[in-house]
Amino acid sequence: MTQQEAGLVPQTGRTGGQLIVEALAANGVKRVSCVPGESFLAVLDALHDTDIDVLVCRQEGGAAMMADCWGRLTGEPGICMVTRGPGATNASAGLHIARQDSIPMILFIGQVQREAREREAFQEIEYRRAFTEVAKWVAEIDDAKRIPEFVTRAFAVATSGRPGPVVLALPEDMLTDRVEAVAARPYVPVEAHPGPAQVARLKALLEKAERPLVVLGGTRWDEESVAGITAFAERWSLPVACSFRRQMLFDHLHPNYAGDSGIGINPALAKEIRGSDLVLMLGGRYSEMPSSGYTLVDSPYPQQTFVHVHPDPSELGRVYRPDLAICAGPADFVAALAGLSPAASPRWADRTKAMHAAYRAWSTPPTAGPGDVHMGPIMAWIEENVPQDAIFTNGAGNYATWVHRFHRFRRFATQAAPTSGSMGYGLPAAVAAKQLFPKREVVCFAGDGCFLMHGQEFATAVRYGLPIIAIVVNNGMYGTIRMHQEREYPGRVSSTGLTNPDFAALAASYGGHGETVSRTEEFAPAYLRARASGKPAIIEVKLDPEALTPTRTLSQIRDGR
Repeated sequence: MTQQEAGLVPQTGRTGGQLIVEALAANGVKRVSCVPGESFLAVLDALHDTDIDVLVCRQEGGAAMMADCWGRLTGEPGICMVTRGPGATNASAGLHIARQDSIPMILFIGQVQREAREREAFQEIEYRRAFTEVAKWVAEIDDAKRIPEFVTRAFAVATSGRPGPVVLALPEDMLTDRVEAVAARPYVPVEAHPGPAQVARLKALLEKAERPLVVLGGTRWDEESVAGITAFAERWSLPVACSFRRQMLFDHLHPNYAGDSGIGINPALAKEIRGSDLVLMLGGRYSEMPSSGYTLVDSPYPQQTFVHVHPDPSELGRVYRPDLAICAGPADFVAALAGLSPAASPRWADRTKAMHAAYRAWSTPPTAGPGDVHMGPIMAWIEENVPQDAIFTNGAGNYATWVHRFHRFRRFATQAAPTSGSMGYGLPAAVAAKQLFPKREVVCFAGDGCFLMHGQEFATAVRYGLPIIAIVVNNGMYGTIRMHQEREYPGRVSSTGLTNPDFAALAASYGGHGETVSRTEEFAPAYLRARASGKPAIIEVKLDPEALTPTRTLSQIRDGR
């Protein structure tokens, strides 16, 4: 042991772990989710002396989904730290969500020591080979002196163009190296702006159109740009739709709102999109789910005049060949529209009113259904009694239809749901959202199958005193898969039934509040008690398996009706 190692000589420089944390602080990071591991103890030690909040999670997938939710609601990269091997592969579910949803996120992974590389050492993975498909950039930092360079670049890559996740692997011994390195500086966002000629061309196309439609999607939005696109739609009397699980981008009760373009689309809206002579796709990719399997707009050559605005040039023309392609983020594009007004009163104003009326009818929940619990009245009660700024989270499953169709989103940053259709997202997202906005109500919708994918993160909510309300719609099966199964193989039920715990008792065992709803009229008092408890709460809603969708029962699907 040297004198310096023995503490007899003052140590100089900073460890790799300290440099990682300094770079995070320099880039404005306020929170990190993690599952601890010995491979990055030096980083955890450095975090001990900072004001950065650390949420210790129960599984790496949940930790990564929390980071995704932070990125989704703020526009800044969510930060997650996990250990090597199984820790990293557990986190890959969150990476996939962030990639398909265009969410800025940085995943730091502890790595084996450098001298053991390429030997298939304990829990070793070559992350550049493993994660390239689900990340924008994957790198490994071999030299601690280059940490400021790599971390700052990670922030820039995660947020520029089409946002997405970045992976940085951290060899364990590199993190304990002491080096002299430059101080990290904040990253500089890269923006793309529309040109005057492009804006003039858009105006000419709008003035020529008879049946125009705007579809909002993607990320890189903020409250100002949402307000700006609303004002633009008002000036031009344009009908506005939101793409799948991007419904928080437009007030659903605004007279210009036409509905959401996604799974289970209102047939009236689908008809209007197909019959439009101009579609302005702003911010999104109009991928498989929003486009109803690429059937609303033909690929590669749309029948409609197609204007595509997206911040990443590689997405323009990738699926659809646009008549006008504009490389710009929503905020910069909307700012350029501020002075754009029609020369005369738009001739499609009555069509816009009719489309909103069709949405209002479509989004009015049914009053009855099979069984003793009816989700329609429950959704109607939620609409009347939950604040407009409440944040709704969910994962994937038929239960989510009740939220997507019947909850009328009113404000920006009130929705966190994976467009990738990943189960288990709702609960960790709710934990992250409540940590980010502690004064706002956060409601997680989950199915019984979806909830137990990451139900252990309820313990995280209890540990950090985050009083979320999780509504678990329990029908005893993987409902979406059962729906497809009954349609394709009627009566041949296989591998879709579930055995569940008592969810109310589960909540209590964690130290939270639990409720069970077996009849419709029990929901309102159960919700009010959950809210008043001040604890993380689970409300189990026992739904009849027949109530598989808002419009068709399980038996009707089985019988082809």
